[in-house]
Amino acid sequence: MIKTMSFGVMHISVAFLVVWAMTGDWRIGGATALVEPCVNTVAYHFHEKVWKRLRNRKTGPGGPDSQPLAA
Repeated sequence: MIKTMSFGVMHISVAFLVVWAMTGDWRIGGATALVEPCVNTVAYHFHEKVWKRLRNRKTGPGGPDSQPLAA
């Protein structure tokens, strides 16, 4: 969990620093650093849905991806 949190802090810091360096405006850098991870999270959700649909199309209903694992 600590590694995940440190990656989140690093991600936000990099976003802030890159945009700040490109624009010279810390407010734009800060706004981007806060908004971009939120947009990325929503985009990731839809990305996963598309990949799941493609995987299901490849294997078909009842394929290996839809079988529960034995305990």
